Amino acid sequence: MGIKVGHSTLHRLVERVELPLSQTQVVSEGVSLDGGKICLRGKNQEGGQWRDYKLVSLHDNICEAFFQDAQALLDWSAAQPLSPILTCLGDGHDGIWNLIEKLGQHQVSIKREVLDWYHLKENLYKVGGSLKRLEKVEFFLWHGWVDAAIAEFDGLNNQRSHNFQSYLKKHRQRIPCYKQYQQLGIPIGSGDVESKIKQVGVRVKLSGARWNRESVPLILRLRCAYLNRSPLLSIYAQS
Repeated sequence: MGIKVGHSTLHRLVERVELPLSQTQVVSEGVSLDGGKICLRGKNQEGGQWRDYKLVSLHDNICEAFFQDAQALLDWSAAQPLSPILTCLGDGHDGIWNLIEKLGQHQVSIKREVLDWYHLKENLYKVGGSLKRLEKVEFFLWHGWVDAAIAEFDGLNNQRSHNFQSYLKKHRQRIPCYKQYQQLGIPIGSGDVESKIKQVGVRVKLSGARWNRESVPLILRLRCAYLNRSPLLSIYAQS
């Protein structure tokens, strides 16, 4: 929180602090989900074991992270005021979209699922080959012309182009006209949640840090409280 501490000291601080989950009163029109990694202590002096956690960020608002507890993430999201028309962003991982499918079921009337534009573009250029073709496909995707984009790779005999075609078909309904969304002020990138994942990682990935499993939810909540600028942190800091 502005003071550099070692990983052992941070462990002790985490065990002392019990923070409640954050709560907002502001209605959120967008939400992004992404996953991060944290290193657990192995048993009997074994090396660290990297495990996944999920972070959900309400756009221009608060965030929370959950370690291997999808139901807790959904319950927390359900307790926040969400707009009846909600824009949901994520990358191409199934785990993210499985959660988004269940998110806000009793609050949201219309859910816009949007594949993050920057991940989509990054995956496109990983295909390689003709730069002219890739730029043409980027143009098609920017305008939401998924079928035209898929057709550009027909007849190519390489696995990367086949994989990208499958990727587009799988996420077809999540690829809107990005140009129009941008003009309307609808978010097209999940940079908000990715930034928060990186900021959580600044603490949980301290050099040499290995976390007890039971401490993981505590450090994630502490870090999110910092990102949310929770006033409770100043109280704990003085105690």
